[in-house]
Amino acid sequence: MNLLLFAVAPVFIIILYIYFKDKYEKEPKRLLVYNFLLGAIVSIIVTTILYYIINVFIPLPNETSVFQQFIKAFFVVGLTEEFSKYIIVRYYAQTNKEFDEPFDGIVYAVMVSMGFAATENIFYVLEGGYQTALLRAFTAVPAHATFGILMGYYMGKAKFSNNKILLNLTGLLLAASFHGAYDFFLFIDFIPGIWLGAFVSLIVGIVLSRKAIKRHQQRSKFK
Repeated sequence: MNLLLFAVAPVFIIILYIYFKDKYEKEPKRLLVYNFLLGAIVSIIVTTILYYIINVFIPLPNETSVFQQFIKAFFVVGLTEEFSKYIIVRYYAQTNKEFDEPFDGIVYAVMVSMGFAATENIFYVLEGGYQTALLRAFTAVPAHATFGILMGYYMGKAKFSNNKILLNLTGLLLAASFHGAYDFFLFIDFIPGIWLGAFVSLIVGIVLSRKAIKRHQQRSKFK
């Protein structure tokens, strides 16, 4: 039970952080829970199905091939996982009447991302123990949050723009790119010291996420 709490604690800390950053018009808690659960269940299912299909048609057997690991990181893992989150934000959250200011894009995208991260983290932590829980609390879970913030920033803009398709896809591709970069440096750990690139990617993502939050706070019509 304690291990399970360690797995979900960083997820809920991030959720609370984003919830309180939504200063001017908070979203209904019921809707936040629904988005979280959709991320935790539906996104995982969609990702699993897509992984299976991709592995059948595009097997990547050589784990020491930098090119194959690049394809795996950016297109198999990054794009697949972020797409599974994107479709929930796009077709469930963004169409809801409660999505009534740009910052809401960040809120709902993070809820979906944290739902996904919670399920993923539980599997990893139950297998790897407390050391894995501690490591992922400061790496993988915050990384998923930054992917959600960057995606949600553009999806929040898209809701109130005439360029909805372009901005929505920009959010998806930016999240997938950062996700891919983070994983790529971890996948090619057979190159000594290259894993540090994952932390650089995470730090850049955090910096951009903080700027995205501030910009949408400033644009709130409820300010």
